[in-house]
Amino acid sequence: MTQAQRRARRVAVANNKGGTGKTSSTINLAAALAEAGYNILVIDLDPQGNAGRRLAYLADPTQPTVSDVLKTLAEQPDADLEGCAADAFTEIGWPAPYNERITLLPSRTDLENRAMLEAGQLGAVHRLEVALDGADDEFDIVLIDCPPNLGHLTQLALAAADVTLCVMDPELDGIEGAMALRDFVTNNRKKLSNPSLEVVGYVVNRVDTRTGAHKFQVEESIPEAFGQDLWEPLLPERVAIKDAADADPPRPLRALGRDGEEMASRFDKLAAQLATRIGLGVPTAEVS
Repeated sequence: MTQAQRRARRVAVANNKGGTGKTSSTINLAAALAEAGYNILVIDLDPQGNAGRRLAYLADPTQPTVSDVLKTLAEQPDADLEGCAADAFTEIGWPAPYNERITLLPSRTDLENRAMLEAGQLGAVHRLEVALDGADDEFDIVLIDCPPNLGHLTQLALAAADVTLCVMDPELDGIEGAMALRDFVTNNRKKLSNPSLEVVGYVVNRVDTRTGAHKFQVEESIPEAFGQDLWEPLLPERVAIKDAADADPPRPLRALGRDGEEMASRFDKLAAQLATRIGLGVPTAEVS
């Protein structure tokens, strides 16, 4: 299936640095999009599996994961396996309306071993793309939570994605990680057979303007480096993010009441900007 024919839009959420809040941004953007009526597939491409855990997915040893999908493609290179990712789709543990509109392709720790086995193999970087083609037709948008590097797993996401969304923190390492991602996309998109790939925007997360360093970065350094591609609102450091993720079971921000509402409203605005930038139409749930 060609990109023009595919209804779902694929977004790789990435940075070359860990701790910037990629996972929390992925799941909270998914929540905001679900509240707006969109159907979302979240792909947990980090071996730590944190996106799945925060969506209250209960790991099941019998449940196929993205690692199994990639293994199948590696072991059967001549088979017609387009769309085989659908065999590993599963429900999340959040309540309605989230569990009605968000589907998960989960991860587990052996994904790291799979990446090491595949890296450098001819054609391996396109296996996620093959696995998704035809499988994501039922969704409006696919959000791919990438690991904190530019290695094989992130390259799988970039080869399959329509755009990249970069999440950074206002620390020097986070900013440099964002620049590294930007340069990698610019310099390697043709090698990934994805020449139209671009970084659609930069989200600044975990901001604490009480610190002079953060204040300088968000007011001067970051706007100078990323200009009009910098998205607003900024995401401040808030305990609600941690409380939602660490609850038993984990829950969406709005389940925290007033403590989560302010942060959820920020993700609403970012989700609306994402929907506009990638050309999402009327949410599936609103189509009669």
